[in-house]
Amino acid sequence: MTESRKFEMTPTGEALGESAALLGAVADPVRLGLIHQLAQRECACVCDLQTSPPIPDNLLSYHLKVLRDAELVTSKRRGRWVDYYLLPDALDRLRDTLPSVDRSPAEKNPVPER
Repeated sequence: MTESRKFEMTPTGEALGESAALLGAVADPVRLGLIHQLAQRECACVCDLQTSPPIPDNLLSYHLKVLRDAELVTSKRRGRWVDYYLLPDALDRLRDTLPSVDRSPAEKNPVPER
């Protein structure tokens, strides 16, 4: 009897590079916090985005630019205010950067008891 196995394709170097760049964009605690805030609401005015500890406006703008460059967020000018939005596929793209594993290696190959 043959056992059917599920084989995953190994990601290419290019795909791994894109995943690493995406994860790098959220690797900073400030940027990860901004992603969390934007995930909880449809949009947020830049004036409503909070960081802990508070940071200067120019540094907040830098972190938002990194997230825009990674195509995780977008912005729209509303008069003198700027609203930020999490792109619809942002969380799925972040989730897809990690390998999907049904079970841990220890569960797949348990160590025999002695």
